[in-house]
Amino acid sequence: MHRVADMAADYLEHVADYPVLPPVRPGEVRAQLPAAPPAEGEPLESLLGDYRRLIEPNVTHWNHPGFLAYFSITGSAPGILGETLAAALNVNHMLWKTGPAPTELEETVTDWLRQMMDLPAGFVGHINDTASISSLLAIGAARHRAFPEARTQGLTGLPPLTVYCSEHAHSSIDKAVITLGLGQTALRKVPADAAFRLDPAALARMVAEDRAAGRQPICVVATEGTTSSTSVDPVPAIADVAAREGLWLHVDAAYAGSAAICPEYRALMPGMERADSLVVNPHKWLFTPVDCSVLFLRDPDALRAAFALTPEYLRTAEQGTATNLMDYGPQMGRRFRSLKLWFVIRAYGVEGLRVRIRAHCALAQMFASWVRAEAGFEVCAPVPFSTVCFRATPPGDGPAQDTFNERLLAAVNAAGPVFLSHTKLNARIVLRVAIGNMRTREEHLATAWRLVRDGAERLRRAV
Repeated sequence: MHRVADMAADYLEHVADYPVLPPVRPGEVRAQLPAAPPAEGEPLESLLGDYRRLIEPNVTHWNHPGFLAYFSITGSAPGILGETLAAALNVNHMLWKTGPAPTELEETVTDWLRQMMDLPAGFVGHINDTASISSLLAIGAARHRAFPEARTQGLTGLPPLTVYCSEHAHSSIDKAVITLGLGQTALRKVPADAAFRLDPAALARMVAEDRAAGRQPICVVATEGTTSSTSVDPVPAIADVAAREGLWLHVDAAYAGSAAICPEYRALMPGMERADSLVVNPHKWLFTPVDCSVLFLRDPDALRAAFALTPEYLRTAEQGTATNLMDYGPQMGRRFRSLKLWFVIRAYGVEGLRVRIRAHCALAQMFASWVRAEAGFEVCAPVPFSTVCFRATPPGDGPAQDTFNERLLAAVNAAGPVFLSHTKLNARIVLRVAIGNMRTREEHLATAWRLVRDGAERLRRAV
């Protein structure tokens, strides 16, 4: 354990020495691994040596200060300590009896987060692994509220159910309707406006059309901080439609919800308090090691009604008087995720977390200003938080510009110091710089911008 602690500390101290993306091709790591398990045990020294030789150099380094591709997952030191101790305890707190302290810590730390995000006191938090599962559970609760008989008899005999989200919503919503048996055609993608926000008027029209066609609308998903552009859907207007039509309102704030702990960014996300359910991922921007996703519910009994099932062998004397977290989803096993979030919040304090989030947003504004000031580049979306969508605009039509930006992205990422990602906005390829790593500083953004500018210049000369 002491050796591993030193290895982890050394890695975090020197992670920037690695290229963010390992220079490895598919199959190369596996080719160096034995095809069969060892018949006899091996010394731990051998295991740690192979970790250093095969694993650490060949991962994508999410803790690297130049990791700017996706919403960054920063494993902060307090979070890593909490994760380590949770692994040592090896608790499965499916029941209160199998984990009294973990159960009650989860209730407490999620309520801390509720207060930090300025959500009403009625909201109750529940920790899952990722927002994909949190949103799946929320839509499952919406299905149960609309048609509780689906729990026992399935969807047979029910009208086609419909769920609504923006065309820019995360693909996990598609996967949720597939997993819940609604079918992907049940997910109705609502057009967005010029700022990539869901159009409430279009939503209302689509709900009316579906009702007229014999379909049954059950849920609408609004996003506060979309994956591609971090746009914020107009949740108050969407909530009005949901209330009028009797729809469950789920708010996906997996990324931007963390910024709601800052009053000025919470003001950019009005209406989240009107949600039936809301998800935020502390492992995205609250410096908690993956995985840790908090699903808030206005009425947690709605989730329990959809999923609770207690076989005889799990009945305990505390039934009905204590919280059994297995009742709030299909998972029986539950890792002790709240410990690392508790460590992070206590170690940095609310103000310390705010300072870091504000610094990331300031870095994004700085990077966007560089792009706007450079001929041959453009910022492609508003920058409300810490993500910048931009692209090069060389001469040529749209497809030619897309090819240019794809080649530019490949060149930047091949250099090693940074890792950027891409998306499509208005059917055009755009590059993304997502700032959320605790170790990212101005010099790392400057390196990224230098690589972008130099790469674009080389590509222009090659034409």
